[in-house]
Amino acid sequence: MNPNEKGWLKEYLEFRQELLKDIGTDSNHKQGHPEQSLYRIIQPTGLMYGQTVGNIENLQLENWNEKDKMKILLAESLISSSLLFNDKPVTTPDELSKVIFNTLKNIGNFYNNIFPEIATPSKTIFGKKRTPLEIAEKILDKRIEHTAEFEGNFWSHFFHNSLLFLDIFIFGQWIHTNADRIVADFFRYERDELRFSVVKVIAAAAHANKEVVYEEKKLVEFFIHSTNLPAEKRKEALRIFETGVRIEEINLPSENSWILRKYFLEMAILTIWADKKVEEGEMEFIEAFAKQLGFTDDDLENSLLAIEGFVLEHWKQLGHLQDKQDYDEVSEQFINRVARIAEKNKKTLFKEIQGSDNVMELLSKAKSDSLTVEEKEKARTDLIAILKTIPTFVIISLPQKFLTLPILLKILPKNIIPDAD
Repeated sequence: MNPNEKGWLKEYLEFRQELLKDIGTDSNHKQGHPEQSLYRIIQPTGLMYGQTVGNIENLQLENWNEKDKMKILLAESLISSSLLFNDKPVTTPDELSKVIFNTLKNIGNFYNNIFPEIATPSKTIFGKKRTPLEIAEKILDKRIEHTAEFEGNFWSHFFHNSLLFLDIFIFGQWIHTNADRIVADFFRYERDELRFSVVKVIAAAAHANKEVVYEEKKLVEFFIHSTNLPAEKRKEALRIFETGVRIEEINLPSENSWILRKYFLEMAILTIWADKKVEEGEMEFIEAFAKQLGFTDDDLENSLLAIEGFVLEHWKQLGHLQDKQDYDEVSEQFINRVARIAEKNKKTLFKEIQGSDNVMELLSKAKSDSLTVEEKEKARTDLIAILKTIPTFVIISLPQKFLTLPILLKILPKNIIPDAD
């Protein structure tokens, strides 16, 4: 499959058929609110942060550029959203085909109505009627062409390409409406208002330490100019960034949108990361902002955990970020956060470990003897699977490559590992 060649979307759908079927299954529908399931799918990919460092399972990415990867991630996220928000689980191939077909039609209608700058007609210049698949492919090509060029700078990607998440969020609402002119006008207005709210969130976070550094100024100016806001809104956005904005002045999402609130919170956290150290005043801002969004302390802790895990898992790929954060400091913070959660869920972990003879044997051996390479990997993957039984890690993805066996043994509560005989 080559995302630059005509027909890539058809090839992608055929290749990903099993995965897409799994997303729409009854078990995913029962695992919680669809917004939390969607977060669990897209957060590890980096799409929420304008990145393309996450793995796309079983696809050969070596010869793909960043825009190719982003195109596939956007397509997968839109289709996943449609499957998760479907009225009922998908149980047969015919049901999956029907949902996918309706999704493709919705993608075309959505972008043609809400993003008129990339509208694609239903017929070619020669009068040939395009299929919903052809329209969706053409539109996704255009949408990614409107994103920022990838030049190895984490922050320029973050400040601009993270707006793709708003496409996915609004699309999740769009698929439940009967699109007419009034509905389309409403969603275009919502798109502009949400983008403007993102500007306010970034401005408020950037001013949290009372000092906006030069790099933050240049990047936010770039971001504002690339949001396609109307001229008056753009002028106001620049003024807001110069003077700052209080949390109370930000048009925050209503309580029923968990994933949008999560997005705003994590945008604020990453903005604060832009100037290296997270100072006391900045942490106070994040705590106040989380509270304003209706999140608990645990919710905030989970967002910090999700971001740190994502950054650690992809540290080598996020080259520009290495100038901003200290790896050892971030990893220590992350390990301490996971260890606190593990301690709170000690009984659950103990029960899971006790219930696995294989894990018990390997951990006992690890205390008194050296494990083979195969045994270490088996113990590592089994322990990660056990950690995933904790409710927090049902929503938050654990960084697989970062969690080596020695780190996992640091995370587990003391005395939970059985003594060797």
